[in-house]
Amino acid sequence: MNKYNPYFANVKEASRKLIRIGNDQAGEVLARLAELLEEKTWFLLAENQKDLDRMDATNPMYDRLALTEERIQGIAREMLAVQKLPSPLHLRLEEKILSNGLYLEKISVPLGVIGVIYEARPNVTLDVFSLALKSGNGLILKGGSDAEFSNRAIIQLIHQVLREFEFPEKAFLLLPSDREATKALLEAVDFVDVIIPRGSQRLIDFVRQNAKVPVIETGAGIVHTYVDESADFEKAKAIILNAKTRRPSVCNSLDCLIIHRSHLPNLEHLIAPLIDAGVEIFADSDAFAALSSNPNISEANERHFGTEFLSLKLSIKTVENLNQALDHIARFSSKHSEAIIAENQEAIDRFLLEVDAAAVYANASTAFTDGAQFGLGAEIGISTQKLHARGPMGLRELTSYKWVVRGNGQVRG
Repeated sequence: MNKYNPYFANVKEASRKLIRIGNDQAGEVLARLAELLEEKTWFLLAENQKDLDRMDATNPMYDRLALTEERIQGIAREMLAVQKLPSPLHLRLEEKILSNGLYLEKISVPLGVIGVIYEARPNVTLDVFSLALKSGNGLILKGGSDAEFSNRAIIQLIHQVLREFEFPEKAFLLLPSDREATKALLEAVDFVDVIIPRGSQRLIDFVRQNAKVPVIETGAGIVHTYVDESADFEKAKAIILNAKTRRPSVCNSLDCLIIHRSHLPNLEHLIAPLIDAGVEIFADSDAFAALSSNPNISEANERHFGTEFLSLKLSIKTVENLNQALDHIARFSSKHSEAIIAENQEAIDRFLLEVDAAAVYANASTAFTDGAQFGLGAEIGISTQKLHARGPMGLRELTSYKWVVRGNGQVRG
């Protein structure tokens, strides 16, 4: 027997008690935890620094790993936002009375036990906990070794608050960061209802290929923005700069700028803010020929397209028309977030209709693909698949449903 199975069994058993916890009670826990985060900011920063000291500051993951006083305050605010949201549980999604008198209700219920595998993102531990508690789900967390000290500190505070409120703390488990624990979680068919990986494409591929438990894929973003012939140039400059440089290490940041050929004479002006921000540009042959010599600009090759850079790097693709832009996106997109900048309404409508992605934008930065920004309070991940949930996954996406059937002695002939 796997040595982790008794712990998994404890989570499953304890999670059964969560369905009885009222929305107000869950909210009190989240409010207290948000308060404790600010009280213990010094502790979280000290433990996080131990993780940062082990990572090269030039690593694209460094920014994701880093906690700051401002980020901890932001996490606390998001937790309070989740607290204020209505419960996703016990909602009557559908009801009907059959001709035989049976009364049917379709009622929202928790998924059960959720396993989350993630990399150097300690904020995920808190986001996921707040959503799981509010939606009545047990939780098994498997963070990466890069964030080991941070995650241990966070789960310590979570368990402290759960004990204060006499909640079932065994329903929320943080696994060790070793590979054996990962393998055990992926094979925990009898204990875990769904696994959600958050991280690089490599992590997501590994989970999908090795999991025996159902998987919801999230996270990997190969993001494009197409600047149409009709685009407002100044609007395009601001959107592109924000989408690329706001937080280049996150999954909604821009990876490939697709430019209509008519903008080549002004391309240098368009990307000037990016160059000033230190972005390294990989331009296709047409775009490269339109740009002056610059150490931050080089000619692209095929591998620069379809790459999630997670850093201050950007590829540029030149197209003749909207059709070519749509074809390029269809070929390289990870179905996360895609955008068009245009004033032509027909081009906008076609783009929004035909692009297959979880979030599709017109004249806005893809940086908005985020559970908090979408009004979900927080997110457990951004699903890039189509079964069960798509896009930022908040409280509603962490529920399933059951049919409740009320009768008065009916039997089936």
